[in-house]
Amino acid sequence: MIPYGHQSISQEEIDALSDVLKSDWLTQGPKIPEFEHALAGYCGSQYAIACANGTAALHIACLAAGVGAGDIVWTSTISFVASANCARYCGAEVDFVDIDSTTRNISVSALKAKLFAASNNNCLPKVLVVVHFAGLPCDLDAIESLSREYGFQIIEDAAHALGSEYKYKKIGACTSSLMTTLSFHPVKTITTAEGGAVLTNNEEIAHKLRCFASHGINRDSRDFSDPQFKDKMWYYEQQTLGFNYRLSDLHAALGLVQLRKLESFIQKREILFDRYCEKLSDISILKLPITTRLNGHRTAWHLFVIELENQELRERVYQILRDKEVGVNVHYFPIHLQPYYRALGFKKGDFPEAEDYAAKALTLPLYPALTYEQQDLVISYLFEALG
Repeated sequence: MIPYGHQSISQEEIDALSDVLKSDWLTQGPKIPEFEHALAGYCGSQYAIACANGTAALHIACLAAGVGAGDIVWTSTISFVASANCARYCGAEVDFVDIDSTTRNISVSALKAKLFAASNNNCLPKVLVVVHFAGLPCDLDAIESLSREYGFQIIEDAAHALGSEYKYKKIGACTSSLMTTLSFHPVKTITTAEGGAVLTNNEEIAHKLRCFASHGINRDSRDFSDPQFKDKMWYYEQQTLGFNYRLSDLHAALGLVQLRKLESFIQKREILFDRYCEKLSDISILKLPITTRLNGHRTAWHLFVIELENQELRERVYQILRDKEVGVNVHYFPIHLQPYYRALGFKKGDFPEAEDYAAKALTLPLYPALTYEQQDLVISYLFEALG
């Protein structure tokens, strides 16, 4: 099968993992801070905190932002469920914002209207989790302006967007947000097998993130509550309720090699993206991703999602391509229509743009190792399915 996404692993990664296996450290060793330093340097943030996966990154980001019972967190309904679940883990309420039909990101106009109504009803969000869908950056300037007006914090869910740029700044620089979270799942731009990270420019937030990711434990003697232990090398304090969300040296070593290859991965994705757009541009019943490229903006495309005329056609094309061993997928079924969130009171019709998009969306294969021959085969099968 030609999958919709796939990792790119070479002998270099295998050798890096072998070196760690032969070393004295498998878990909390030197590769983790090395990876964090390289990641922060690449993205342009002051701090990077590596963790077990992208979901853990979102969870500790919400905790570090002070999200708890009685708070409200908003996010896009077109995302993986973790973008909303992270708030529920903290005991907060979740609500959603409809998408822009062109960008498939949070609609700024819908956000503005919802904030105005929420302000009048005294139910503003504490945090907005902004999802850079498929790698395309959201309109961060407009969202930041609204955050100043209405007093909420921004967490960027950049699971799709490592390597993307907004106004000449890498996503992850946190110029418009308190934190940015990343995922290193195998289908993402780079992989650590499983892994994630949180980026921030706030020293206090970085300290909280590390604490939440490691059992709530602090080993810095300057912060100990009991002065009698300040010179005891063996002593540590659990100062809050945390989690075992740490990354291992094995994962970090893999991430270091992958990070060095990131630019070449992005370039290959860009070429494949452009080939899809060129070869599919004349099909009137297809809607392609946005292709406008503004100065200072770059999209490190994680997904290539087309939209068909209606849900019936999408279902038929999906099945035909699957039968031909093309691993097409749907990104995403709206979060608010998942049974868990329906039980919280959400229903069909709440976010019409998102629901219309989700009924017609189809994700085609896109990853660096996809050959032109494989891509052309996918396109020919698509033409056949539409014929």
